[in-house]
Amino acid sequence: MRLKKRFRSDRTARPGRGRTLRFHRRRPARAALAGVLAGVLALSGCSLLGDDSGDSPASGGTAAPHATAGAGQDVPYDVTPLLKPAKKYFGASVPGAPTSMKNVDAYTRMTGKQPNLVEYYAGWGDGFDATGVRNAWAEGALTLMSWEPFDTPLADIAAGESDAYLKKYATAVRELNLPVVIDFADEFNGHWEKWGTKDVTPAQYVAAWRHIHQTFVDAGATNVIWAWSPNIVNPVPDVKLKPYYPGDAYVDWVGLIGYFTAGEDNSFDSVFGTTRDRVRTFTKKPILLLETGAVPGERRRADIRNLFAGVAADDDMLGFIWFNHKKRADWRLEASPLALKEFKRLAADDRFGFDVRKPS
Repeated sequence: MRLKKRFRSDRTARPGRGRTLRFHRRRPARAALAGVLAGVLALSGCSLLGDDSGDSPASGGTAAPHATAGAGQDVPYDVTPLLKPAKKYFGASVPGAPTSMKNVDAYTRMTGKQPNLVEYYAGWGDGFDATGVRNAWAEGALTLMSWEPFDTPLADIAAGESDAYLKKYATAVRELNLPVVIDFADEFNGHWEKWGTKDVTPAQYVAAWRHIHQTFVDAGATNVIWAWSPNIVNPVPDVKLKPYYPGDAYVDWVGLIGYFTAGEDNSFDSVFGTTRDRVRTFTKKPILLLETGAVPGERRRADIRNLFAGVAADDDMLGFIWFNHKKRADWRLEASPLALKEFKRLAADDRFGFDVRKPS
């Protein structure tokens, strides 16, 4: 069973997602879309879904650049510099963020470094959190949304039954026009998810992913970075990943989800190596540790050292997001003062963290 819970964008906890008892683009060229974007409305800075104040898109921070390609036309934010930056992403998932950045600021004080990638969880049907994206951007951080279709079959999404919702969502993302990372239906290779191996075929998963991606492209929302995110294969070694891969035209990042756990070999390669090697047989897209942590205990300091060293040593590793929640296990850094001290020491490395508004 899974050792943490998921969250909807209204911040209520979801039921625990199952995990084994381990604590465990050739994207269509954006320039090519310029012709289709003639006549697109000027940047509104407000969400079409959910509550949003409609204030400026980066109030308190640097606004997204808008190169003018023609009268009445604004150009989607070019995320290219963010796809594989020179430095590593230093990410965090903390309660309430990015709608409120209070806990991100506390995490910054605790670790001595500002996270530049903030992850949150949203259910299919939830509105786009434009306010949260702006809040994070104002502090130099990119937002990553883990989009979870708990109550909607993937076959229905692929068939277009959610298109009214999906088109409004894509339009809201396009109109905000700040970069956003979307991770849809993660851990699909596990049996513990409603969109996992017990209920969804690889073909259904790929069809849903491609349909969502194409809807965003049709809306001109190329300001999205798409992260395809399997769970590490250790607990499900017989599930092949390649059949679930939507293809390089639909994916920007591979986002691995895996934890350093108790009672196992916790070298970086032991935790992530097998999955990384399997992924490398069918794509060369850069890899982000999209969700990770280490179980509290005497090994946590060593696990943290392994995490930083493993990410730093691999040029194709973009960085990591630490899951700083107490959910079934206490993944919070503050739960282990000595390990926190080690984390803070390693986080000071200049290779980790940068202002995403100035990626180069």
